[in-house]
Formats: sequence, C-alpha cells, structure tokens
Amino acid sequence: MIIDYRSDTVTRPGPGMLAAMSTAKVGDDVFGEDPSINELEQMTATLFGMEAALFCPSGTMTNQIAIKCHTQPGDEVICDESSHVYQYEGGGIAFNSGASVKLIQGNLGRITAEQVATAIQPDDVHRPHTSLVSLENTSNRGGGSCYELEEIKKIQALCREKGLAFHLDGARLWNAMVARNESAIQYGAAFDSISVCLSKSLGCPVGSLLLGKKTLIQKARRIRKVFGGGMRQAGFLAAAGIYALQNNISRLAEDHQHAKLLAAALAEKSFVKMVLPAETNIIIFELQEGHSAPDLVARLKESNIYGYAIAPNRVRLVVHLDITAAMIQQTIDTIKKY
Repeated sequence: MIIDYRSDTVTRPGPGMLAAMSTAKVGDDVFGEDPSINELEQMTATLFGMEAALFCPSGTMTNQIAIKCHTQPGDEVICDESSHVYQYEGGGIAFNSGASVKLIQGNLGRITAEQVATAIQPDDVHRPHTSLVSLENTSNRGGGSCYELEEIKKIQALCREKGLAFHLDGARLWNAMVARNESAIQYGAAFDSISVCLSKSLGCPVGSLLLGKKTLIQKARRIRKVFGGGMRQAGFLAAAGIYALQNNISRLAEDHQHAKLLAAALAEKSFVKMVLPAETNIIIFELQEGHSAPDLVARLKESNIYGYAIAPNRVRLVVHLDITAAMIQQTIDTIKKY
C-alpha cells in the first residue's frame, strides 16, 4: 500500500464520482452546448454569489486568464513572493500578459493592506502601472495558512480606492472556508475574480473554474480559446465537479484533523527544527542542520510513504480524501521509529 502525500492532486475518483461521470449529459462546450458544464458553471457562480463562471482544465489556466483579463502589457501585479501565480505557473504573468510582478514578503504567504499600499507604484512615467493585486488562500508555501476575512476586506477597500483589480487564487479555498467556518458568498463579495480548483482537495480528476462578472467571463472565454483551453464534450469532467461540490466539501475537516495529528508527531522528533502551523491539509516542516529533505523523502519512500522536498531542508506533506485514518496512524508509527 502506497501512502501518497506529495499533493492533493493525486486523488482518484471514487465510485460515486465515477457513476456521475459515466451518466453525464454532454454537448459541445465551445458552442456553449454542454449541459453538464453549463450546470457546473451556474452552480459555482451561484454558490459564490457571482454573475458567471468558466470551466477550464487547470488552476494555472484560470489564474493566467484572470491576470490577462485584468492587465495590459507593461502593467505590474502585486502578490506575495511565495504565490503560486509567481512561483509555479511557468513565468506565465510575463509570458502570457507581458506584465511584471511586485513581490511582497508576507507572513506565511499572506500579505496585508498596509504592505499592498506601500507596493503600489506612483503615477510616474518611469514606473510600471500597478493594475492588479492577487492573493492566495490557502497559501501552499505557507503550509495551508488562511487569511483573515477582515484583512481581505481591507485590501479590497484599498483596491477600490486605487482603481486596482482584485483576484483570488482559491485553489484550496474550500479548505479555508471549512477551517474558518466561512461562506463562499463572503468571498464572492470581496473579489473581482476568483479561481477555484476541483482537482485538489475536492478530488476531481481535472478542472478549475474562474468566477466573476459576466463581462469578465465573456472576455475570459475568448482568452481560454486563445490559450487552447476550449473543450468539447467535457461534461464528463464537469459531472465530477458537480458531484464534488455536493459531497466532498464538508469532509475536508477530516483532512485537517489528520494533518494536525501528523504535524504533532513530527514536532516531537529531534531531527525536525520546526513545523509550520497545520491549519488545513498541508504540513510543511524544516529539518535540523545536517539533515537533508531529499534524503528523508527517500527514506520515507522505502516505507511506501511519499512526500515532497520543497527545499533542501523542507518537506511538504498534503493530506487528501484518499488518505485514511489507518494511513495516518501508519505514517505516525513510521516517523516514531526515526
């Protein structure tokens, strides 16, 4: 038995999801005729209280489409230095949108309104034009950390005052909402665009959605086509998303509890220097000097436990719906032997 903590993207559809996929009604989505995709888009937009949604193959695509919608070449995007849109999307901000990035050193991937205010460029022909602020909730590199809604509202107010667009990379927003007992409506009211992922914590094989006003999504649909993201009978994938929204959100609390158990076990080991607060489903821990993250990952793999070395001295473990309580206990028992 393999216990795979490399990412929550490694999940496989269960029987209920597969049944929903196999009976999905489909059509040509580029023509707007796939009933399952139309249902998923409407369902998600309604959930967040936003006007429209667009189904895409990946969260990278939804983020990059949003950034292109909100910027012009030569503009500047403000985000945390560890943001997925900057670190893990292939330089897409520059490649796709011709925009530069103003990086902020936040707290566990979270930036403040005060920091954003300082980062906005002055009205000077020598400087790039600041046009967009992008947040990530939860923060992957921050160990699954969550924003305070009040801080988000402060940044929103600043963006409105300065005429800036406000985007949320909500790849694991479902986890944040469960951990903080928040609603999708609260987030829909705060942002101009939101990207939510179905293939991470919710366990779908493929898919993310971009949410926003109808005019934004109309523009986004054109950009999706340019990016090669137009799909035909993709309702089979959308059906998985519908099933996930109806069945896989509330259970995330179980993943969070499992993550806390793993974090507590790791914190007791002498070779572990520190463990980031495990607020949701991600555990990131740093090793003492003289210990190597790749070496520890290799050692764990010998016990069929898969982790991910995100730095020479840091390891990430991600809990998901394919991780059972028995797997958690087996992992803890293995760690105790080290």
